[in-house]
Amino acid sequence: MELFTNFPLWASLTAIFFAQFVKVPIHFLTARKVDWKLLFSTGGMPSSHSAAVTALVTGVALEEGLNSTIFAVSTVFAIIVMFDATGVRRHAGEQATVLNRLVADFNKFVEEAKIWQQKPAQEKRRELKKLLGHQPIEVFFGGLSGILLTLLLHYLIKM
Repeated sequence: MELFTNFPLWASLTAIFFAQFVKVPIHFLTARKVDWKLLFSTGGMPSSHSAAVTALVTGVALEEGLNSTIFAVSTVFAIIVMFDATGVRRHAGEQATVLNRLVADFNKFVEEAKIWQQKPAQEKRRELKKLLGHQPIEVFFGGLSGILLTLLLHYLIKM
């Protein structure tokens, strides 16, 4: 029965439903048309994603305090969700451009693959290396910088 007394959970769920419901009258005010499909759609004003995570953070702050670990976790989670929510439409357009480029590149690759077997082995290795991801040294220093930064922040906070 603890589920029914979880204030942050219910605050978040309420915020989602409210944000989805209020999209209908807001759309009516701007377009002079009732569109009940907005109750179950993504996007639009207001963002139910943002409403949910800010309600969660506020609920956690009220229940657990601003100094709690769960407040920190929910805050970072909220920032990530809201950051992603703001970029979805812009990134969808960028992805369409990239997909179109991938199709063109794939067609070019098919043409080049026909002559691949005729190339010398040394040239094949050089071209393949360009297509691979990070070099091991890049991965090593990326991991090392993450560890060192975290240790530094922990040390500075504990001072």
